[in-house]
Amino acid sequence: MSVASYPHVFDKTDLEGIRACNEQHGFAIVKGMLPQEIVDRLKAEVEQVLAPTFTAGSKLTMSSGNFVESSPTLVNLMTYEPFMAIVRHLHDNESMTLNRSAAIYKKAGASGMFWHTDWEPKVHPYRANAVLNTTGAFSCWFYLTGSHPTNAGLAIIPDSHTEDWPGPEGFAFTRNRTSFHRVGTEPVAYAGMDVPGMMPIVSEPGDLVIFAERTYHGVNDHHGTESRLSCGLSFRKRSHAVGEHWPLPESAKRFIASVPAEVRHLAEDYIGIDSSWVSGS
Repeated sequence: MSVASYPHVFDKTDLEGIRACNEQHGFAIVKGMLPQEIVDRLKAEVEQVLAPTFTAGSKLTMSSGNFVESSPTLVNLMTYEPFMAIVRHLHDNESMTLNRSAAIYKKAGASGMFWHTDWEPKVHPYRANAVLNTTGAFSCWFYLTGSHPTNAGLAIIPDSHTEDWPGPEGFAFTRNRTSFHRVGTEPVAYAGMDVPGMMPIVSEPGDLVIFAERTYHGVNDHHGTESRLSCGLSFRKRSHAVGEHWPLPESAKRFIASVPAEVRHLAEDYIGIDSSWVSGS
């Protein structure tokens, strides 16, 4: 485990510090990004969308891959200037569009997630994640109940966001560099939190956690008592051509038609997600 020796926690007004840290190290943390009122509304919407998906005997983690389509508060966040000023600066103040969104609900006792990078190559046959996670977008996550190693908190590997990152010492990459495994073991994604250079993310409910699409990250097991709720979204430059993708889902059509006029320019090129889609289909 490591602790970054350089500034990586910023005030929401330090746009250049946030951009530089994310560019150089693949992540940044912004303190106090959201007021408690917005945090509470997002928590309520995550619960409203995901709590009904749990069933008796079901797994302890549920997620949504198009949460913004069901979250008025996340939509309104696109009009919240302190947040959007950061997003615009991260994208060089170029014209942008909404790329994707998600929400995760982890109950106490839930398992963590193995080390991985969101980026994956467009090697046929590929799926929706390869389309949406090769756009140069940056993940903007809100851990609405905080992030800590004991409550299924996020962990990252700083400086792992470059194409030529060699991987952690003593480990080899799995296929397409999507994860890594200990040298001499089966090529199965590693889930242990003893990876050289890893850093736990400790954040409060109103903080913003930013990381690059190539940054390797994992999630701790949930040893706390309170369900861990989180949500996030990302944007891409409008100049990026997404290439082959799925027909616009009906839910995305309804979403685009329903967004307030002041964010319509951010939704017009939104393509939603079809998790069943496969390239060439």
